Amino acid sequence: MTTRDALGIVTRSGDTYEVTFERRIGKPIAKVWAAVTVPERIADWLAEAEVDLRVGGHYRLRFPGGYGMDGVITALQPPQLLEYTWPDPEHPNSVVRVSLEADGEGCRLTLVQTALSRKVARGVVGGWHTHLEGLPGAAGGVRTAWTQVREDELLELYKDRLPV
Repeated sequence: MTTRDALGIVTRSGDTYEVTFERRIGKPIAKVWAAVTVPERIADWLAEAEVDLRVGGHYRLRFPGGYGMDGVITALQPPQLLEYTWPDPEHPNSVVRVSLEADGEGCRLTLVQTALSRKVARGVVGGWHTHLEGLPGAAGGVRTAWTQVREDELLELYKDRLPV
């Protein structure tokens, strides 16, 4: 799959936007589940994390450069579903939903982030795309460092993909 084939989808719902990514990952569902729920594995592809893995528990992320997110887990069905809030002044009601489905020796991941402003959606879609490139490695215990250079390259692919 090429980078262009793996582009996320941005849709509009009223005044907000939603980004959706679908990936087939050639790792067992248990390993991918660990990569989205275990702090050490989350740090391998997304950010430093603190997780209280229960509905009502916290899901905290700390990114390089000082950005942080303090969310709350709103849905949990191991190893198939994790949903948490992603509050931010630019998108206070945003929710991230990660769904996993076994697929042969690997699994299918769907990641959706809702309730984004148009201004934020473009950056969010580029950011998720960049981070998701490291998820297969994280499922195998390999860290993939995020870089602004890579995110900027990917943002170019999204510049004309936001619905009006």
